[in-house]
Amino acid sequence: MNATAAEILANLEAVADERALRASEPGLTAKVSALKEFQQRRFSHTYADLLVTARYGAAARFFLDELYGPSDFSRRDTQFARVVPALVRLFPSDVVQTVATLARLHALSEALDTAMAVHLDEGQVRAHDYLRAWQATGRAEDRESQILLTLEVALRLDQFTRAPLLRNSLRLMRRPAQIAGLAQLQGFLESGFDTFRTMRGAQEFIRLVAARERALASSLFLADASDTESVSTTKQALASLPATSVAIEGGYRRDCIPRTSS
Repeated sequence: MNATAAEILANLEAVADERALRASEPGLTAKVSALKEFQQRRFSHTYADLLVTARYGAAARFFLDELYGPSDFSRRDTQFARVVPALVRLFPSDVVQTVATLARLHALSEALDTAMAVHLDEGQVRAHDYLRAWQATGRAEDRESQILLTLEVALRLDQFTRAPLLRNSLRLMRRPAQIAGLAQLQGFLESGFDTFRTMRGAQEFIRLVAARERALASSLFLADASDTESVSTTKQALASLPATSVAIEGGYRRDCIPRTSS
């Protein structure tokens, strides 16, 4: 088997293992689901200014929906695993490498989500709950790797916009991709290409994402999770998180009115 195909499959298997682990622990799947919802709100909070701009809004929304969304992709991943050999055979190598990067990011993010969710209590996810779970999880090097992989996806999509022949190749791939069961991936790639093309250069967007994600990670690691009231670094970290909380209730989520700290 092609080495890249083997790598993609290995990462998809790692994601499946994370889901199996969650299913084996009562309440863990619901906690992960609520955590993902909170993290999507966090992204909206961090990039609220970009989401409303004409130049960067579409790209920020693309990341919010495609990389930070709380949707359950288990069925999609299972179907995708079956057609990885076809992906490697049919798509240009640049596209295949982008998918490999996405698979690495997917596996790492799911592992970190499971690790964080273990440290959440039943009830709801609030800003200080997220902070405590983040610090209890640790894994600073993995957090940096997560940022680097996210930036690599953005860089690759931006590079696609400077390769008109690749865009034409993607258009020609629509029918074969549909036949091979890769229509969803095809849609993701075309959407990413078109979204990044509208920016007419994504360097500033990528720089902002890098700076903000690293600043957030640093503030969460530096804060004092035991004191959510008086320490300035803690206040800064909590201010970087959304004020609304998310309930953990038997596998579904509902919005909660934030509690005031006691």
